Amino acid sequence: MKASRIFTAIASALALAFVVYSCRSNLAEAQKLDLSKTPIQVVDTMLLINSDLGRLKMRVESPRMEVYEYDTLSYNYFPQGINVFGYNEEDGLLETTIVADEARHDKFTNSGEELWSAYGNVVVINILKREKIETDTLYWDATKKEIWTDCYVRLSSDDGVMQGYGMRSDEMARNSILLNPFDNEFFVNGDSLKVVIDSVNFIGPLLKK
Repeated sequence: MKASRIFTAIASALALAFVVYSCRSNLAEAQKLDLSKTPIQVVDTMLLINSDLGRLKMRVESPRMEVYEYDTLSYNYFPQGINVFGYNEEDGLLETTIVADEARHDKFTNSGEELWSAYGNVVVINILKREKIETDTLYWDATKKEIWTDCYVRLSSDDGVMQGYGMRSDEMARNSILLNPFDNEFFVNGDSLKVVIDSVNFIGPLLKK
């Protein structure tokens, strides 16, 4: 009987020691994590729809979205690219599309402002005006409703092409202004935008090239 009690006590002590060791080990591993670089949530095949009174305003699609929150830092990261579809307020037609290899959505909780950043092979198309913007980096201020970049930009339309550095526009890319064009160079565009809209303003899958 005594031997049984001694064995039970030893087994309990060993189990307790293992639990304490495991907890300390897990705590040590947790302390090594950099929370600013560790997502608190991961969403595969993400679809975001923004509407107002039943009217579609924006649709965002991405193969993967990672959510980060650390102190005052709060943002969504799209490491595998993003597709954005913007619909106009006048008649709800699909007007603007944006594709990029990578993107990030910052949310500033103190001010309520939002900033989107797109990187790598960024292509913006205004379908209704048949105009295209190509650049490497693009920023979209959702609060001020404008897009801009300071990088190289190629502006294409059915009339021709302009190139330069820096661009400013409204968020629907209706009035794009090239800030530093290459000697006001303007030449005929031999590369059609190949954007076709049917009677219900439907457009198929977007190709970056």
